[in-house]
Amino acid sequence: MTSTVLLALDTSTEYCSVALLCAEASQAASNPAAARVWTRHEMTGAVSSARVLPAVRELFDEAGLSIGQCNAVAFGSGPGSFTGLRTATGVAQGLAFGLQVPVVPVSTLLVCAEHARRRDPSIEHVLAVLDARMDEVYWAEYAWDGASGEWQTLSPPALGAPEALVAPPAPFALAGNAADAFGERLDVAGLARSVDRAALPHAEPLAWAALRAYRAGRTVAPEHAAPEYVRDKVAQTSAERLAERAARGAREAQ
Repeated sequence: MTSTVLLALDTSTEYCSVALLCAEASQAASNPAAARVWTRHEMTGAVSSARVLPAVRELFDEAGLSIGQCNAVAFGSGPGSFTGLRTATGVAQGLAFGLQVPVVPVSTLLVCAEHARRRDPSIEHVLAVLDARMDEVYWAEYAWDGASGEWQTLSPPALGAPEALVAPPAPFALAGNAADAFGERLDVAGLARSVDRAALPHAEPLAWAALRAYRAGRTVAPEHAAPEYVRDKVAQTSAERLAERAARGAREAQ
């Protein structure tokens, strides 16, 4: 029986996260019992680039597979840390070029939704919200389609102030770290049916989402893989930083 061997990488946060998934061709991409998965998920801070390739080698050795058996390389395409996104994109491209296999870009916000559903299979509607720093959040809205076994994107990844988010009309779960980062400023947290702060970018749920995408043909050639920054600037100006500090002080004084 033919197997699909998929390597997944995420360095969009302070973690270096790598997963190796091996699934039989006939097995469902939504069934966690239908595949073997090996992972490394380590807090590395700014040095993920030095850890990611050793982690890849460790996983192939642990699985008893050769890297030449890999069918596709998936990566967390963003949004997230600019440096981290470039690291994952570059490593995915390099490996895929060498192996002559396709690349599967997966939104880190969709990975949050996948992570939340894997932790609670009853979840079918997710508002994924991540701390974007600079007093903003990244967010996207997804609905699980049980008939197709796929996520439907209701609102694509976007950037905005935490107070500007509007709760979906249907019952929804909130996934991501924005509730911790912004507290009461994230009004939608109080309207969610559940809040999963631990549903963050991670290579294992990324691998599951990527497996479905790979089987559906949603892949790109290595040269076309690119980060999804969402934000178009890396840092605030001095004036913006001063204004943010003043606004934060005013809120704390209330």
